[in-house]
Amino acid sequence: METLASPPPGFAPHKRKSPLTEPWEPIFARESERALVLGLIAAEAHTNSRGFVHGGLVTALADNAMGLSCGRVVGGGASFVTVNMAIDFLATARIGQWLEFDTVFVRPGGTLCFAQAFVTADGEPCARANGVFRVVRKT
Repeated sequence: METLASPPPGFAPHKRKSPLTEPWEPIFARESERALVLGLIAAEAHTNSRGFVHGGLVTALADNAMGLSCGRVVGGGASFVTVNMAIDFLATARIGQWLEFDTVFVRPGGTLCFAQAFVTADGEPCARANGVFRVVRKT
């Protein structure tokens, strides 16, 4: 397996930082009209004691990608709070693989926004997530 030195074309450093994700940097993003796709090159800091990418990291970044994608679809300066999230782990991801968190479905509403994301490791599915987010309008 060849280790990536940089992200695939179209990805740039993710601009939205948080204390949770800071230790996982660098995280990259690619924007589209209806989604913000996150990605990272898996490194040792992303793994569990078995050497696989930790499920907590996969869950947190899937949550992040879905919430940010809801924001792109809803617009208007709303923010989102996770109400419910379910994740299915389909395969393991390993050091050196490109992980991509792509929100493929967003159904916006006035109060709730529903989203689904797929996580791939070097293009192979490793997780799928469903999330429900509360729309918080800024006043």
